[in-house]
Amino acid sequence: MNASDTAAGHGYSPEPAAQPEQQSAQPLEDRVNNRSQRPSSEAFKSFMASQWAPAGQELPPLAEVATFAARRRRAISDRFPGERLVIPAGPPKVRSNDTDYRFRPHSAFAHLTGLGTDHEPDAVLVLEPVEDGAGDDGGHHVATLYFRPLAGRDTEQFYANAHTGEFWVGPRPTLAELRARLGLATAHLDELEVALTKGVGAREIGGLSVRLVRKVDENLDALIDTARYNTAQDPEALDLSEFDELDDQLKEALSELRLTKDDWEVEQLKEAVAATAAGFEEIIRALPRAVAHRRGERIIETTFFAKAREEGNDLGYDTIAAAGNHATILHWITNNGPVREGDLLLVDAGVEAESLYTADVTRTVPVSGTFSEVQRRVYQAVLDAADAAFAAARPGVRFREIHAAAMEVLADRLEEWGLLPVSAAEAVSPEGQQHRRWMPHGTSHHLGLDVHDCAQARAELYLDGELQPGMVFTIEPGLYFKEEDLAVPAEYRGIGVRIEDDILMTADGPVSLTSALPREADEVEAWMARLR
Repeated sequence: MNASDTAAGHGYSPEPAAQPEQQSAQPLEDRVNNRSQRPSSEAFKSFMASQWAPAGQELPPLAEVATFAARRRRAISDRFPGERLVIPAGPPKVRSNDTDYRFRPHSAFAHLTGLGTDHEPDAVLVLEPVEDGAGDDGGHHVATLYFRPLAGRDTEQFYANAHTGEFWVGPRPTLAELRARLGLATAHLDELEVALTKGVGAREIGGLSVRLVRKVDENLDALIDTARYNTAQDPEALDLSEFDELDDQLKEALSELRLTKDDWEVEQLKEAVAATAAGFEEIIRALPRAVAHRRGERIIETTFFAKAREEGNDLGYDTIAAAGNHATILHWITNNGPVREGDLLLVDAGVEAESLYTADVTRTVPVSGTFSEVQRRVYQAVLDAADAAFAAARPGVRFREIHAAAMEVLADRLEEWGLLPVSAAEAVSPEGQQHRRWMPHGTSHHLGLDVHDCAQARAELYLDGELQPGMVFTIEPGLYFKEEDLAVPAEYRGIGVRIEDDILMTADGPVSLTSALPREADEVEAWMARLR
C-alpha cells in the first residue's frame, strides 16, 4: 500500500497539480525575493526611516592618485578631440542565480578614475567634448563620473535593495564625497541616458561622434547603438558594425596608454609584489600540511589566497599550484592533485592590491627542500635563460628581443643534453623552432592593472615596441617535460620548471621588483630550510 492509497482511505484527495493558466502571475524576476519576507506596512516604513544618526558631513581630502588620473584623462582627451568618450565600470557579474561575484571595475575605468576596490557597479566615466582649451586642465573634454550614490536612510532603497542599499552592501559615497576625493565632476546615474544620447549623429549633419568601450556593459552598448540608429540619415541602410572601428580605436588607445606606468602605478605594483612575496613564504611554511593532504595543491592555493585577501584586494588571477607532472601544464588551476616528496612544485601567483594593480610571480621549488641532480640541471637552464633575458632588456631594445635572448640559452642547453633533433642554431631560426616543444609560451608580457596588461595594444607598440623607462613586464622562461613525452629520456619526464620575475625598466636599465624572493638553486634550498 502506498502513501496515496492511505490518504484516499482516510477520505483525503490531494490537490491536482496547477495547470499553466492557474499558475502565479508573479514575474519570474521577482520570485527571488520570496525568501526575504520583507515587511511592507506603513508602520514599518515610518519606523525604519526614523532615528538614524546623520551621515558624516566632512569631505575626504583629494586622493594622491587624483593628479595622476587627471593626466591620464588629458592624454586620452588629446587623442580624440571633439568626440564623446564613454568608459563604463561594468555591472556586477552573476555567479549563480542571485549571487554575484565580487565586483571589480573594468581596468580602463579604474585607470582613468583612480578608483580601485570602491564598489561602484554600473558607474560610467564620460568625457564630454568642449571647445579646445575649455576642458579639464586645458584639454578637449570635461570628465564626469556618473554613479549611484548613497541612498538616504529615509528611503526604501536603504533596506530593500540588495544591490545598492546600505543595509545590504554597506555605505556608498555621496556625489560630493567622490567629487572631493577624485577631483572629478560627478552626477547621478539617473542622468546618464540623456547625457549619452544628446546630440548623437553623423558629423556631416552636425552630430556628435561617440566612442564607447564595448562589451563591458550590455545596456550601454544597446543604448549607444539605438542612439546611432535613431539619428542616422538612412536608418534602414545603417550597418552598426561601421562603428566597431571607432570603438575599437578607443579601446586600443586606452590599452596603449598603460604601456608606460607613472610613479603612482609603480608604487602600487611594488606593494602588490611585497604582498605576493609574503604569500610565497606562507606557501613554504604550509608544505608539510600539503604533503599530508590528498589534495595538497589545494592547500598551496588556499594558503596564498588567504594572504591575498589579508594584504590586498584579491588574487590578480587564479593561482597555479602545480606539483609533479601538473607543473608541465601551463595553466593548471584545477589544483586538486597531491604534493609529493621528491617532486617539484610550480606556483604561479599574484596578489592584486587595493588599487587593482597585480603582481605576477612564479617560483619552482623542490617539495623535499632539495633539488635532485636532474631537477637542478633543468632549473639552472631556466634560470640562465631568465638572466640572459634580463641582461638583454635595456631602454631602446625591442620588446621581442627579451624572448629571443631566453630562447637562445634554452636551445643551447637542449642541444647540450642531446634532446634537439637539430642544432641549436637551426632550432632558433624561424624555420626551425623545435626547442619550443618544451617552451611553447612567450617569455614576457606587460604587467599592471591586468596581469596581461595592454593586451589591445598594436603589435608595433608591444612586440616591436622599444622598451621605455616606466614599462613594467615579466620575464618568465620555462621548460616542461611531460611524463608522456617519449622525445626525452625518462629522467626528465614529469619535470616542469618556470621562474618568473616582475621587471621595471628605468633610464639606467631593468630593475627586478621581485628580487626579495630567492632564485638561485642554493638560495631556494636555504630559504626553504629556514621557513620550514
